[in-house]
Amino acid sequence: MRDVQRLEPLSANLGSGTVLAAWERFVQGEDQVPGVRPVVAISWHRCREQYRVDPHLTEAPMAVAEFDHAPEHDVVFAELGFRAASVAHEVGALGGVVTVTDATGRILAEWGDQATLARAGESNLAPWACWSECAVGTNGMGTALEAHGPVPIRGAEHWCQAFHNWVCAGIAVRDVVTREPIAVLSICCWRSRLPASAESWLAHAVTMTQHPLKRRARDSGAELVAAYTQARAHTGAALAAVDTAGKVVIADDMASVLLGVPACTPAVDPTLRWNPGLPELITAARYATRQAAHNPDWVGTTQIFAHLADEPTSISIRPVFSSGHLIGNLVLFGVSDGAPVPQAEASAHPRAQPRRLVALRDNRMVLLRLSEVSFAESQGNDVWLSTDEGRLRAASASLDKLDGELADRGFMRVHRRYVVNLSRIREIERGLKGELSLVMDDRTNEMVPVSRRNAPAVRRALDI
Repeated sequence: MRDVQRLEPLSANLGSGTVLAAWERFVQGEDQVPGVRPVVAISWHRCREQYRVDPHLTEAPMAVAEFDHAPEHDVVFAELGFRAASVAHEVGALGGVVTVTDATGRILAEWGDQATLARAGESNLAPWACWSECAVGTNGMGTALEAHGPVPIRGAEHWCQAFHNWVCAGIAVRDVVTREPIAVLSICCWRSRLPASAESWLAHAVTMTQHPLKRRARDSGAELVAAYTQARAHTGAALAAVDTAGKVVIADDMASVLLGVPACTPAVDPTLRWNPGLPELITAARYATRQAAHNPDWVGTTQIFAHLADEPTSISIRPVFSSGHLIGNLVLFGVSDGAPVPQAEASAHPRAQPRRLVALRDNRMVLLRLSEVSFAESQGNDVWLSTDEGRLRAASASLDKLDGELADRGFMRVHRRYVVNLSRIREIERGLKGELSLVMDDRTNEMVPVSRRNAPAVRRALDI
């Protein structure tokens, strides 16, 4: 990090002004937070509505258990440790500290100014303490686990009042295949501004750390194609190879039709792999990853609703390893060998059901009562809400996640792209071939299609 210079302390305004006033109102239950950055406002909403973090907490809890991470992630921790140590002197000259945190928010190591490290210890900003959002609310390390790119959190933007004198910026290193966080690199200062170069240095450090992950992912893609080619010679079933996130690396002619992806075209690079848009396949692939990590000989089976299929299709999932490292799965269609895969799994970290939905309008956060939302639609990389205030982009980037949070609140998944508010259905229209469409009670009486697989559940829910 270059051109780092000591800056004046901010004790006079870190804990005052617009942000502090908004924090005080939001903690008391108000929803409007003008002047607060969207990433912070959304984090506050998670802290209050989902994680229920006490805003008057004074120190971080100690991590309760060792995080079970993949062996290759040790390379990431070592690389981040090297980069953190390389700037420890410069950051220490600012009165700051550098930390490396694992995917649970547990601090693994820290470097920097000794006086600041001693002060940080008063809040348990120290190794083995947990700084995830669900543990201590909005902060540079924990909020970076929930977001993409560098996340600066300044003063009263912290959820806990005891941390309002800190200024931090963190960024997560993410698995290039699953996009799940692996670690966080962060810089923290006590009552001082971060250097202007801090965020760019963090972003560069993560980019460099991810280079070997990308190379490994491309090599794994090539190895998956080789495993697919070998299996292709020994089976007559439709066959595809998917990575650990459920994305398709290669599929034969029949499997490509069922998955809705190009046939016999390898996608070795992780950025070029195809998302089949089949939630059950993605769930099964991730379940297979967890099972195979403990039992390399595990083989599973389940049923999925494939594209252009009127009935569920049986699949067999067979993990593929390379040098003892799980790189993906072979999926055989029309085969039911192996242990049953659960149809739905509970979240490892259950959250409270939301009272409001969070949407974005320009640079402002909009908190919507559930009754104000007619339906949610997945479009590209975004989720859009049809609301009484018009069409708004949801803060959640995943329709699957939104579906899970709203399933017991009167909402229902009716199509792979739609979740509807059952109380906002005005009419039901039947097509010539018996297909259903829902006419919604909104400004334009929009129509939402019901997929064949979801039609029976919709009929039961509406008693028709």
